[in-house]
Order: sequence, then C-alpha cells, then structure tokens
Amino acid sequence: MARRWAARLADTDGVSLPPDELAQLLHDFARTAVAEAEAARDAAMRRFTTLYSTAPVGIAMADPEGRIVEVNKELGKFLGHKPDRLRGRRLTELGFDDRDREKLAAGLAELAETDLDEFTDRVRLGHADDAGVWADIVLTRLPGDRPGTLFPVLMASDANEVHTLQETLRHQSIHDSLTGLSNASRFRTLLESALGSSARGQVALIYLDLDGFKVVNDGLGAGVGDAVLRGVANKLKEAFTGHDALVARLSGDGFAVLLRGELTTSGVISLVETALEDLAEPIYIGEHGVGVSASAGIVVRDVRDGGVEDIERAAEIALHRAKEAGKAQWMLFDPELDARDRARYRLGAEIAGALENGQFELIYQPTVKLAKPDEIAAVNAGLRWHHPELGELPAEEFFPLAETTGMTIPLGKWLLTESLRATARWRERYGEAAPDVCIRLPNRLAIEPDLVALVKEQLDRNELPARALRLCTDSSSILDPRGEVLDSLTVLADLGAKLVLTVQGSADLELIPRHQLSVQHVILSGPVVDALADGEPEVAARHLDQLVTRARELKLRIGAEGVRSHEQAERLRRHGVIAARGPFVADTATGDEVDQLIEQHTGAAVTG
Repeated sequence: MARRWAARLADTDGVSLPPDELAQLLHDFARTAVAEAEAARDAAMRRFTTLYSTAPVGIAMADPEGRIVEVNKELGKFLGHKPDRLRGRRLTELGFDDRDREKLAAGLAELAETDLDEFTDRVRLGHADDAGVWADIVLTRLPGDRPGTLFPVLMASDANEVHTLQETLRHQSIHDSLTGLSNASRFRTLLESALGSSARGQVALIYLDLDGFKVVNDGLGAGVGDAVLRGVANKLKEAFTGHDALVARLSGDGFAVLLRGELTTSGVISLVETALEDLAEPIYIGEHGVGVSASAGIVVRDVRDGGVEDIERAAEIALHRAKEAGKAQWMLFDPELDARDRARYRLGAEIAGALENGQFELIYQPTVKLAKPDEIAAVNAGLRWHHPELGELPAEEFFPLAETTGMTIPLGKWLLTESLRATARWRERYGEAAPDVCIRLPNRLAIEPDLVALVKEQLDRNELPARALRLCTDSSSILDPRGEVLDSLTVLADLGAKLVLTVQGSADLELIPRHQLSVQHVILSGPVVDALADGEPEVAARHLDQLVTRARELKLRIGAEGVRSHEQAERLRRHGVIAARGPFVADTATGDEVDQLIEQHTGAAVTG
C-alpha cells in the first residue's frame, strides 16, 4: 500500500500539486491504511476467537496480575464449571491442593523471570466435585491490549487416563502382582538407599522362606497356594509395622523385611518370633485351614558396616543355617561362624582344580578276619587330599563340600577308577590271594543312573572279574528318592559284584528282605560297635546278638568298622562278627604301605 501511494504522489508529470490536493491524497492514504489494518485485525480476532472457543484443550487467559479474564468452554467442561464461575479467580487457584498451586505459581514466576517461552508440567486441577483431575499444562504469555503488557495463559489437556496407566505400570514395576508387596527390584533399591553414605543408625535385614510350601501347592492346588501366599503377606505386614518397615516378596515363597532406625538385636528377634508364631496359625481358604511354618535369617548391623552384597549374603547364610537346623525357626548371622564357613566354601570351590592337578590319592584301611587276624579279607579304599596349604585332609572334610559343588560324581569316579587299577595290580602279583577292594559309594554316585555302566566299564578296562569288587552303601542311599539305587544294586549283583550294606540297627538290616536286596555282607557301625569298646554291657551285648542272629537268618556275612582295640575285636568275634577294620589293625595306609601289608598277610596265609 505504501508503494502504491508513493507512486501516485510521485506521478505529477512535473506539475506541482496544490496543498489542498496533496492533503486530500494524504487523507485518502490514511483512510485506506486504517481500513486495511482494521480488516486484518478483525480477521485475526475472528481466527483467534474461533481457535480459542473450539480448541480441544482447556484455555484460561489472565491479566498481568494473574486473574482469569477469559475461559473457553473446554476448560469449563474439563473442570465441571461454567466458564463464568472461573473468571476473576487467580490462575494458581485452579490447582487442586497446595502442592499443585505451588507448581502453577512456580511456573508463572519462571516465565516472568526468564526468557522461557513456555512452562510445562503435570498437575492436578480442582474439579467442581471437589476431586482432582490430572492435566498436562502449558503456561505461556500473550501480548496485552496496551504496549508492553503480557497476559499469562494456561492451556490444559486431560491426562487422567495416561496418568492412571503410568501409575499402574509404575506400581506393577515395583510391586508383586500376587501379594501387593514390594517386589525384589524395589526392595533392592530401597536397601541400597538405606545403606547409602548419608544413612545413620542401624538396619535389620530378615529373609524368610516358607517350609515345605510345595506340599501346599501340590496337595491343594496352585489357587490355594496363591491364597496362602497372600495370607502370609498380610500377616507379615501386620507383624512388621514400626522402624520404617518394608516387606517384600522376593521369590515364589521367599519374603524379606527391611527395618531402619534405632534397632537392637533383641528387639528384632522379638519381632521375628512374633511373626513366626503368627504364620504358624492356620490360614483358612474355604474349607481348608492351611498351616505353614517359616524359617528366618536375621542380620542386624550398623549401616556403615558393609555394602548391600555383604548384608544380603549374610541374611542368606543365616536363613540357610535356620533351615539346616530343622526349619520353623530363626537364626542370627554369626560373623565368626561365617569366617569358618568361608574357609570351608573356599575349600569346596578348589576341589575341581585339585582333582585335575593330582592332589588326591587313594588311602586304604584293611579289613581282617577276626578268627585269623593275619589274613586280609578286603581292603577298603578311600580318598585323601594333599592340600598345598592345609596339608592332608581326610574324606569327611571335603566330601560334604563336594556334594554342594557338584564334584561328588567326579571324585567318586576317580575313586572307583584308581581302586580297580590298584586291585588289578594286586591280582596280577598275588593271584587269588589278593584281597577284594571295597568302595563306599558316595550318596550322589550311588543314585547316578549311569552307575552300572561306569562300574562295568572300569572292570572291563582292568580285566577284573566283578567278584573282586565290593560296593558298600547305606540306608540313606537306598532310600534316596532322587535315584534308582535298588535297581542299580540288583544289576551290579547280577554282574557278580559283592554288595555290602552298612547297618546301625535292626531297621537298616530289615531293608534287605523288604527290598529283596542282593546283599552278601553287612558292616556293623556306630553305637552298636562302640558300646563294646571298653566292656560288654548286657543291653549292648543283647542288641548285638539280635543283629547277628538276624543277619545269619538272612545268610549274610557280618563285619564291623571302627574297631579300636584287639580286646574290642575279640568281644565282637565272640558274638559272631567274622571280620573288622579300624585302628586295631591300621588307621589308614598309603598305596605303598597297603602293598606291604598285603604282601605280609598273603605270605602269612600261604605259610600258615
């Protein structure tokens, strides 16, 4: 427009315009400019008004002091108010509570004090029914009707569904879906916080496991099991309410409790005892009154005495000890006992390397005939570990550890292989005068499905008849539900191996007829033998006679182990025991020593 009027004023063909005519031109210019500006303004106002009234988000515009001057229908609908009811209120008063109002005030202040174009947040706005509705809000400012003035504007969109979904997902991410307790992830996070650098005072960590919960699940069904777990969760929440307690479900039937603040060991133990008593009370699900017991491991310590891994490990160890001690009880973590256990666990972890590096050797104990003590009936083979730091370790110190580390089978295979190799050497040298070798099968090897194949392979490799091998087992191996020991023993007996059963009383002995075991020898062990160590008490002698009589009825040969003196051996002989081993012959013998013993005994047998 300016260029158009400039052209008209300039196009005078060299003629000067009179003042009146020039003034008229300028008036026409001004009227045209104003008309076009007003048209543009009116169009902009119509566009703004249409956008403002039809926008799918709620909008409130305030004056420079923050009082609402305009509200669109969408905001009124969102908040359950007619727009007129909202005019005149301050923008900050739209917040539902003090916290929300403070967020709005902080946003307005930030806009006024900085160069930000907008401020966004999620707040609750007050609804007409006195409830809070979640909204994603944007605060900004628009130019006012006077130069230099700015009007605050709030735009709000409904965030209730999104917020509810996010809260649901957040809750699910940190809570156990079955019991509603905190889950393992949240528990670990809060445990880390409780042991943080700024923490003070004491902390107690309690691990609880339900005893025999599988019985509930298998016997009554998973539905009842889930109901029991919910009942356990409720009881634990009721038992642990003080000391900023946090109760969590860590696994299927494993729970944890975290206590913080000023604690005493006796106070924590009292809480745990109360909880265990409450858990022992039946939980009724329909017609079922289900009783459960729990074992608990307890750690109480200052927050500065170690990290998360330390306290978790301590609680796990204490829980493990509680279960080993008979379940349905608590156990307090003992640092001194832990130090000894660490040494044992380290020993267990070293077994594999020791076997590979040749640190194990065979150790023997001869079994002699009590009627002819110069004749060796058999040689019992075992293992000894030459530890580079701890020296010579007997089997009872490392075989239990091998069970926990999965090394029982490799050790048992090595024992079998090397024993049969030694037996082959004796038979080559002494012929039929060579003694049988007797191997006590570790429980885990006794239940191994491949036991028969393993024994046959080693017999064939060493060209030995099966009768040269005696396999010794006990009642716990026979009754172990993890394997088919009875079938394996029957097959081995059919191959020709001699089976030996260690017994401590009549119950062990009766396993033979009950399971139709092909046992040829029984070895008396434990109290029945020890009772005759220093004399011949009447009750002990009568018990021994009953066992011997029953063994003879079953056509079994009877031996004894752990015999300490010749006098004890003689008492056992008089009651019908035909062979024995123990310190009265030799505690243990190395390979060279047992070779000498065999040579002496076979020589004595030949000359005799």
